[in-house]
Amino acid sequence: MEIIFLGTNGWYDSDTGNTICTLINSEKYHIILDAGNGISKADQYIDDDLPVYLFLSHFHLDHIEGLHILNKFHFSQGLKIFGQKGTREVLNTIVNDPFTVPLEKLPYPVEVGELLPGPYKMPFALECEFLLHASPTLGYRFDLEGKIIAYCPDTGICEGAVHLAGDSDLLIAECSHKPGESSPAWPHLNPQDAADIARRAGAKRLALTHFDAGRYRSIQERMDAVASVKDYQDIIVGTDGLNLQI
Repeated sequence: MEIIFLGTNGWYDSDTGNTICTLINSEKYHIILDAGNGISKADQYIDDDLPVYLFLSHFHLDHIEGLHILNKFHFSQGLKIFGQKGTREVLNTIVNDPFTVPLEKLPYPVEVGELLPGPYKMPFALECEFLLHASPTLGYRFDLEGKIIAYCPDTGICEGAVHLAGDSDLLIAECSHKPGESSPAWPHLNPQDAADIARRAGAKRLALTHFDAGRYRSIQERMDAVASVKDYQDIIVGTDGLNLQI
């Protein structure tokens, strides 16, 4: 199984990469996490007829702006989009005239489903839970090929993130803030916060993504920030195009 980081920026595209999108290629499924502009590269890694799922965490534009380019894909197997309650209404607004090509006019079938916190079987095991952010945000936990992958974007430190990451093989977590930064009014994580969640949860590995483009102006700044982390060693610095095997 491979995890490909298609976009690792938060807020906007810059020289460091595109806005957030991560692709999980498993033996039976393609799972896309959020739809920032990085999603435009998904067809470089999906060239078969395995089912394609897209999970949206929330509706801030850096997580959904890539939906504008869904009509470049040719998913003959179709696309299943999942998100929190209200996802259909949001998509019917923003993925529609006059903004872009409506879902029903894409060159492949699209299904939209809405999720509440809790466990699901679809057909893989999934659990989702709300995180701590300025807008309601769902985090996800996937059981694929005997591996647990947790996805916690746009969140402050919260028990929901710790729960989703519990004993996971990989925690993919956001890292908007630089070391020492915090913002109670606009909750996000810094590298130490993310590492503390991973440590408390017993996550085997931690991969950081969603680096705020206004704070992290270079990849080296990401590396330097992560180097400051204490009490957790196995941290992967997400960069666009990084392919992680688990």
